Amino acid sequence: MPPEALENGVRAQPVTLWRNRDYMVLWGGQAISTLGSGISQLAYPFLILNLTDSPAQAGFVGAMFLFPYLLISLPAGALVDRWNRKRLMILCDAVRTVNMGSIPLAAALGHLSIVQLYVTAAIEGTAFVFFNVAEVAALPRVVDKSQIPEASSQNQAAQAAGALISPPLGGFLFQTVGHVFPFLADAISYAASVLSLLLIRTEFQLERSVEQRHLLTEIREGVAWLWNQPLIRYMTFLTGGLNFVGNATFLILLILARQHGASPALTGVMFAITAVGGLAGALLAPRFQRRFGYAQVIVTTVWIQAVATLFFAVAPNIFVLGALGAITFLRGPIFNAVQFSYRVSLIPDALQGRVNSVVRMVAFGTIPPGTALAGVLIQGVGAVRTVLAFAGVTFLLAVLTTGNRHIRAATSAVPDTIPA
Repeated sequence: MPPEALENGVRAQPVTLWRNRDYMVLWGGQAISTLGSGISQLAYPFLILNLTDSPAQAGFVGAMFLFPYLLISLPAGALVDRWNRKRLMILCDAVRTVNMGSIPLAAALGHLSIVQLYVTAAIEGTAFVFFNVAEVAALPRVVDKSQIPEASSQNQAAQAAGALISPPLGGFLFQTVGHVFPFLADAISYAASVLSLLLIRTEFQLERSVEQRHLLTEIREGVAWLWNQPLIRYMTFLTGGLNFVGNATFLILLILARQHGASPALTGVMFAITAVGGLAGALLAPRFQRRFGYAQVIVTTVWIQAVATLFFAVAPNIFVLGALGAITFLRGPIFNAVQFSYRVSLIPDALQGRVNSVVRMVAFGTIPPGTALAGVLIQGVGAVRTVLAFAGVTFLLAVLTTGNRHIRAATSAVPDTIPA
C-alpha cells in the first residue's frame, strides 16, 4: 500500500520504517553500496598518487566523479520524471558494477593507466547522477510524508556508519591485500544494490501521462518551480557553497596526513575518526529537528563548519585533524536532514526528478571545481594556505546565511503548505 493510501476515506496510519519492508530493503542495499563506495573512495587518490605522484591529478580525477552533474543533471531530472525510476536505478548500478570491476581486471592484465581512471570516474559520475536523482524522487513513494525526516536521518546514519568503517578497511585493503582490491569490493557492493532493488515491490512513481512534451519545456518547469521558492533557492546555492569547501576537505586532509607521515592504513583511521562525528550527527538529527527551528539548525551548522575548517591549518597531528573533521562531519547530517526534508515535502511527485536535479546540479556541481582547485592550490602554495582560502569561503557563507530573511522566517522541518 503506498504511503498516501486511504482506508474508508481516512488516511491510514503508516507503518514504522523498521516494519516497512520495501524501505528497509532499499535502505539496506544502499548501506552496502555506501560501504563499498567509501572503500574505493579512499583507495582512488592513493592509487593516483602512486601512479603519478601528483596531488593535482588526484584533484582532477576526483572532480571527474561529479563533473557530470554540470553537464547532464537537468536533462537527467526530466528523464527521471518520464522513465521508470526503479528500472533506471537498477541499470545505473549494473553499469557501476562493471565499471568498478574493470579496474582490478585491467590491473591483472597489466594495462591499468591514469587514462582509465579518468574514464571510470566519468562513467561512475554519470551513473551516479541518474541514480541519485531517481533515488531522491522515489523516497516519498516508499515512505509516508510524515516519515521523510526520520527516513532522511536513517539514510544519513547509514552513510555515516559506512564512512566510519570504510576508510580503515579501504586503507588496510590497499596497503596489505592489493592496490586494486578496494575497487573489487566496490563492484560487489553495487551488485548487492542491484539485487536489493529487484526485491522492492513498491513503484517509485505515480502513473505518468502519456503526453510527451519537449524536454526543455519540462526542464523549465522544474527550474521555475525552484526559482519561485526563495528559501529553497537560497539553500540550493548555500549547499553548493558548502560542498565546494567540504568535499575539497577530503583531499586536503589526505595530503595533510601524508605530510604528517601517516601510512594509508593510518590515514584510514583518521578518516574513521572524522566519520564518528558523521554518525553522531545522523543519530542526533531527528532530535535537533524536533527541538530546534529550521533557522537555528542551518545557521549554527554553517558556523560550525567555518570555524572547524579554519583550525585544520594549525592541527599538530592526524588525530587532531580527525577530531576537527569529526566536528565538520557532525554538522553535515543535521544540516542535510533538515534542508532535505523541507524540500522534498514541498515538491509535487511529478516534479521531484526535475526540481531535485536542479538542486543537485548546483549543490554537487560546485564539487568538481572545488576538488580540482584544492589539488592545484596544494601543489602550488601548500596545504595550509589552501585551508585558509577555503575557510574564508565558508566564513562568507556563514555571514550571508545569518542575515538571510527567508531562513530566519522558516520554522518547521516539514511544512504543510508552500511558504510565501
